[in-house]
Amino acid sequence: MVPWNAAKAKVQLRLGVQRLRTLQEKKNAQAKAARRDIAYLLEKGRIETARIKTENIINEDIYVELLELLELYCELLIARFGLLDQNTREPDPGVVEGVCAIIFAAPRTELKGKPGILHVLRDILMHKYGRDFSLTVMENRDGCVSERVTRKLDIATPPTALVDAYLSEIAKGYGVPWSPPSPEGSESNKDDDDDDGPDGGVKDAVADDEKAAQGEPSAPKPLDAATISAEARSAGVRTPKLPEVPAEEEAPSRNEKLSTLKPPSADPPKKKSHEEDDFEALAKRFEALKKR
Repeated sequence: MVPWNAAKAKVQLRLGVQRLRTLQEKKNAQAKAARRDIAYLLEKGRIETARIKTENIINEDIYVELLELLELYCELLIARFGLLDQNTREPDPGVVEGVCAIIFAAPRTELKGKPGILHVLRDILMHKYGRDFSLTVMENRDGCVSERVTRKLDIATPPTALVDAYLSEIAKGYGVPWSPPSPEGSESNKDDDDDDGPDGGVKDAVADDEKAAQGEPSAPKPLDAATISAEARSAGVRTPKLPEVPAEEEAPSRNEKLSTLKPPSADPPKKKSHEEDDFEALAKRFEALKKR
């Protein structure tokens, strides 16, 4: 192992940032060329070959994300180099995540050969914090390595939905008419619902007439008290005795209404006799007063 040297460690961190950025640019250029090849395969109808190449692109994108994380951790250690340079057997909590990520992920990157910048930096950190700490990190005991790093180092086949999404975006970007196949059984039978056939939509109208001919459920008839009580008892519900609902009387017809109406009397109402007597009496008294 390379012994701890603060100046050399800082130089290795700066060189690591530069190499990580360069490797990211290289991977992005390769991915762009691979996408162009996949669009050509889609245009020629070689779907299976395009899927295999797309899986490789997905894995390369995950690898580029790992490089971005390692670059971020190197910049973090440069910014907090004072905590890293402390004479302790375990890293400070402010830099422990970056130290663990570099020790764990450096052997799994393409920067481990000559000049091996991350590999040299990993050896410096392992020498500083000792064998026990290094073994704990390499075995990821108690989840000391960030999940963001371990998840990007997992090797697994990309799901079909993700591959289809990549293929759709590549086809859209290069103007290739392609869309992912729909799941089996999701397509409905369009021939049954098509109104442009020889019947010209008559089938739908006949079907509607048949539904109407079957008739909708008529309005429920009013139940009498005995029927309501019987149904309640059959359902296990105890109910008091209900009074009988009287049947509705039929409304009288128009002729019956007219017959019941009495025609108005043609003769005017007669005046009361006593009113006439009083008037005559007053007239006589008035004549008597005039004579006086």
